[in-house]
Amino acid sequence: MTDLDQLTQSLAGNLRRLRAERGLTLEALAARAGISRSMLIQIEQARTNPSVGTVVKVGDALGVSVTTLLDTQPRPTVRLFTAEQTVRLWHTEAGSHSTLLAGTEAPGPLELWRWRLMPGEGHEADAHPHGTTELIHVVEGELTLRVDEEDQPVPAGASAAFESHVPHGYHNRGAEPVELIMAVVVPPALG
Repeated sequence: MTDLDQLTQSLAGNLRRLRAERGLTLEALAARAGISRSMLIQIEQARTNPSVGTVVKVGDALGVSVTTLLDTQPRPTVRLFTAEQTVRLWHTEAGSHSTLLAGTEAPGPLELWRWRLMPGEGHEADAHPHGTTELIHVVEGELTLRVDEEDQPVPAGASAAFESHVPHGYHNRGAEPVELIMAVVVPPALG
């Protein structure tokens, strides 16, 4: 079984379990996530490899992290996330990418990401649920953070925090790669 097959199977099983634990019908979860019922069925049956945006929407609707949706192992008291267990969720041919380093529920989803953006590249994100906060730290280069249609430069060594319940994006408008670390805290889903 390939890594992608294993992730698809884990996502399917975790989605079924979490939806059942919350007593949500396919229709209710689809409405909450803003995706189609047929897409949820395909995910639960491991018949599709959904986009990163779709996985994020499902996680937000369930009040869990992407890590929890993709988790392949039962949780020990201390969870160690090795370099081999990180998940690269998107990438470009130029070398930009985002990697989910770790995640937990605390009491809502808490995720730790590492991003690399090559010159001229960026990534736009949909609005997350109200109460979602992101904290970023730029390790290298200068990030242009776009929040609710306003740009904010964030140079190397600086950090920024923002509420991400509005459209937002991360862009490298410089000549050197941008490396950043990001934490995302999502409030627990309401029952």
